[in-house]
Amino acid sequence: MAQLRSIGLIIGFCFLLAGCNGKKGKIKSYDNPKSGTIHISVDESFKPVISEQIKVYESSYPDAHIIPEYKSEADCLKDIQKDSTRMIIISRGLTREESQFFASRLNYSPQFDKLAYDAVTVIINSQSTDSVFSLKKLESLLSGAQPGKQLVVDGNNATSTVMFLKDSVLKGKSFGSNVKAVHGSKAVVEYVANNRDAIGFVGSSWVGNEEDPEQLAYAGKIRFALIECKTCEPGTYAKPSPATVMYKQYPLVRPLFYVLKENYTGLGSAFAGFMGFERGQLIFRRAYLVPAKINFQIRSGSIKNE
Repeated sequence: MAQLRSIGLIIGFCFLLAGCNGKKGKIKSYDNPKSGTIHISVDESFKPVISEQIKVYESSYPDAHIIPEYKSEADCLKDIQKDSTRMIIISRGLTREESQFFASRLNYSPQFDKLAYDAVTVIINSQSTDSVFSLKKLESLLSGAQPGKQLVVDGNNATSTVMFLKDSVLKGKSFGSNVKAVHGSKAVVEYVANNRDAIGFVGSSWVGNEEDPEQLAYAGKIRFALIECKTCEPGTYAKPSPATVMYKQYPLVRPLFYVLKENYTGLGSAFAGFMGFERGQLIFRRAYLVPAKINFQIRSGSIKNE
């Protein structure tokens, strides 16, 4: 009897161990640079270029799945505090206070770095006769001091474009009653395309990519406004372009950052590295942004025959 009882205990223990291992296998699933699934939150104004980054990365690693949610910058920052999102892509890095908060909570600080520079592009209807703006005039229009124009932005108060305009153009002042908030950057482009007196503000990857069929469809309906040059002689104006951003001529420029809450070499770290190396930087360049990590300037040279 004792021997049968011992055999029964051993068999029961084996079944228990197998069950535990089975459960553990279902619960724990670590990603790595070439496979796995992660969720990221992205500022909606960067959607076209980040969608392309994800598409190229996943085509290289079919077992890797990066699932983005596009939303306001404020909502992205809220998401990074949750366990469900480990990476966000926004227009700034973390402040010292934010880094200290994560360090106290996680015992390490999330990493963040600048990947590219994006022009906040001022778009107007193709039939508009007013296409040249000084920064002072933009301030007057955004504050409502100069009536007659309908200004359009991609949200109420928490998007990176809205915060950039309030900080860099209005210097902390509020929008006037003539500033209309629509749902997202695509809605800004559509509104300007259909309203002659509208002026819109969007990230450059929404309107600058000449290889995007959807953006080409608006080519005859909208155009870029000229903005007072930042480093030129008085009376000089510039359109947003990689060249005018690179040489600090176009004044409405913001960075693009990733913030990553990952303390091992996982899919998030690999995707951040991909965007910072040559292939990812070239994608930023093709999307009308200026790469922050690699200088792709064409330099003249000569070959000597010896």
